[in-house]
Amino acid sequence: MSSVGYRQLWAADPSGWRAAGVAWLGLTEPVERRAGELRAAGGRLRGGWSGVAATAADVRLVGLRDELTSVLPALIEADQVLADFAGRLTSAKARLADAVARAEASGLVVDRTGRVHVDPARHRSTERDGVAAARVTAALRDALDEAGAADRFAADRLDELTRAAASGWASPPPPGRPALDAAPTLVHAWWSGLTPAQRRWLVGHEPALVGRWDGVPVAARDQANRLRLAVWREELLAERRGLLGRVPPGPLASVGLRGVAGRLAGLDALAGRLAAGGGPRAYLLGLDPAGEGRVVVALGDPDRADRVLTYVPGMTAGLDDAPGELGRAARVLDRCAALAPGERSAAVLWLDYDAPDSLTEAVSAGQARDAGPALHRFQEGLRATHEGSPARQTVLGHSYGSLVVGVTAREHGLAADALVFVGSPGVGASHAAELGVPPGEVWASSASGDVIRAARSADELGRRALLGAAPLAALLGWPDRTGHELWFGHDPSAPGFGGRVFDGGRGGHTGYWDPGNPALDGMARVVLGR
Repeated sequence: MSSVGYRQLWAADPSGWRAAGVAWLGLTEPVERRAGELRAAGGRLRGGWSGVAATAADVRLVGLRDELTSVLPALIEADQVLADFAGRLTSAKARLADAVARAEASGLVVDRTGRVHVDPARHRSTERDGVAAARVTAALRDALDEAGAADRFAADRLDELTRAAASGWASPPPPGRPALDAAPTLVHAWWSGLTPAQRRWLVGHEPALVGRWDGVPVAARDQANRLRLAVWREELLAERRGLLGRVPPGPLASVGLRGVAGRLAGLDALAGRLAAGGGPRAYLLGLDPAGEGRVVVALGDPDRADRVLTYVPGMTAGLDDAPGELGRAARVLDRCAALAPGERSAAVLWLDYDAPDSLTEAVSAGQARDAGPALHRFQEGLRATHEGSPARQTVLGHSYGSLVVGVTAREHGLAADALVFVGSPGVGASHAAELGVPPGEVWASSASGDVIRAARSADELGRRALLGAAPLAALLGWPDRTGHELWFGHDPSAPGFGGRVFDGGRGGHTGYWDPGNPALDGMARVVLGR
C-alpha cells in the first residue's frame, strides 16, 4: 500500500522541493570562495615563512582546504536528489489530475480521501460505471504508488548523505580502474562496485576523468563537471589575455578575441542555466572550451527517465550558441510533457564533435566520421547507466548533425530505438535498413522552405565535386536514379528511403522548433513512441 495519501499528493508542491535543492547547490559558491581564501593564505605564508612550524601550518591549511572542498559533491548531490524528487512528484501529480479528469468525464466523483463513486446527481449507477470506477481507482493508485516510491528513494539518498556527513565524505581512492576508452558497460560495472565514499573521492579528486567517462552515472558526471566550471572559465580568460597581449594584435587576433568572447558568453549562459531552479534540472555531462567549444548537457536525468532524446546539432554549432541549441532540445521536451504529462522524459544536447564552421567544410563527411566513435560510446553509456527498465532512446540529428547520426549508426551502431533526421543533407546511407534500428523507427522531416532541398540533382553534385569537395555520395558512387539524391546520399524524407515522414511545416532550415510548427509535435511523438 502506498505511503502517500490522495490529499497529501494533491496538496504537494514540487517547486518547494526544487527550491530547497537549489539552496543546497547555492552553498557551493561560498565553500569555493572560502577554499580560495585558504589557498591564498597558504601562498602568502609560504612566501614569507619557513621552517618546521611553517611546514606544519602549510600542511594544516591544505588539510582544512581539502576538508572544505570535500563537501562540494555532496552539496550538488543534495540538489540532484531533491530535483529528481520534484520531477517525479510532478509526474505523479499529473497522473493524479488525469485520473480525476477521467472520472469527471465518466460522471464519477473522487472524494477528498481518494475514493471513487458515482455522482449522486445521476441517482443510479450502472455496470459501466463500475468498470469506469475500477479503472480510475487503479490510475489513482498508480499515481500514489509513484509518489510513494519517489518519496522513499529520496529519503534513502538523503539518509545516506547524512550518514556520510558524520563519517566523512570520502574514503581513500579505489585501487585500479578501467582505461578511459574501456567499454561503457565495463566502466559501469566497476563504478557500481565502489562504495559511495570511493565514488565521492573520485568526483572530488579526479573530476576531469569522471566528468567525461562514458559508463559513469549521469549524476556523478554532473557533479564532477560542475566542479570544473571555474577552471574552464579561467582557461578562456587566459586565452583572451594571450590574444590581448599580442603587439600588434592583427586581424587574426581580433577574430580570435570575438571567438573567445562568444565562448565565454556561452559558458556563462550555461552556468546560469545549471544554477537555475526552474524546471527540468540541467546535468552537465561534458565540456571542452578549446577550439569552437564542445558541450554535452541533459535536461532531466537520462538515467531515470522513461524516454531519452539525444539531439545532435549541425554546422557552426559550438559553445557560443550552445544555450540556443539547448533551447531547441527543451522545446521538444516541453511538447513531450504536454503530450504525456505522466511520463518522465529527458533531452540531451550532444555537441561533442567539431561541427563544420562553413559550407566549405560542410561538403565533406570527414567531421561526421570523426564524431562517430564518440557518439557511439555516449549512447552505449546511456544504456549502461540507466536505472530500471530500459528507456526508449531516440537520437535526432539536424542538418549536418543528421549526417553525424546516420554515419555513426551505419559504421559503428547506435544504442537507439529510433532515429530522427530534420533538415538533412543526406545521412550517409541509401536506405533506412542500413541504419540498424527497428523497422519503422527511422523518421525524417523536411520543411517546404528549407534550403537544404536545393542540393538534389546530379548536376548540383557534379558542380560541387568540381570545386574540390569529396561528398560521401560521390565517393560511394550512389547514382541519382530517383531524383531524390542529396549531398550525402538518398533523401531520408523521400519515399524510396524506407523511413517514415512527419510534417516539417513551411519554415526554413532552422524553423523546425518554431512555436506552432507541426514538426515539434512530430519530434515529440517519436520520442514518446506514439
